[in-house]
Amino acid sequence: MCKLTRIILLFAIFPTMAAPALAQGEQAAAAKDAAAEETAAKEAAAPWQILAGTAFGCGLVILGAGYGIGRIGSSAVESMARQPEVAGSVQTAMIVAAALIEGVTFFALIVCLLSVIFRY
Repeated sequence: MCKLTRIILLFAIFPTMAAPALAQGEQAAAAKDAAAEETAAKEAAAPWQILAGTAFGCGLVILGAGYGIGRIGSSAVESMARQPEVAGSVQTAMIVAAALIEGVTFFALIVCLLSVIFRY
């Protein structure tokens, strides 16, 4: 099966999987509202959990970005040492890849920090 066919099937199957969730009755909607109120009461009772989760999420984001950029740097330096004639193109590719990782890292940190802002 070719790649395009897989992508088309993916976009055709996922919307149909959510259809039963839209067929909720009045009773299910009331239960959902009660569960939402209970969750809101629990979150209001323990704000330290939100802060701890945000700190944990930010820490994971920073660790992942540091590991990824470190791997890119070490691989680039190793490849430059093996083939010095392509050092310029390797360095350019390394900087572009590190910038992309850094951009995703900033986005993830903003999402983590916005969770705290919208809770208070």
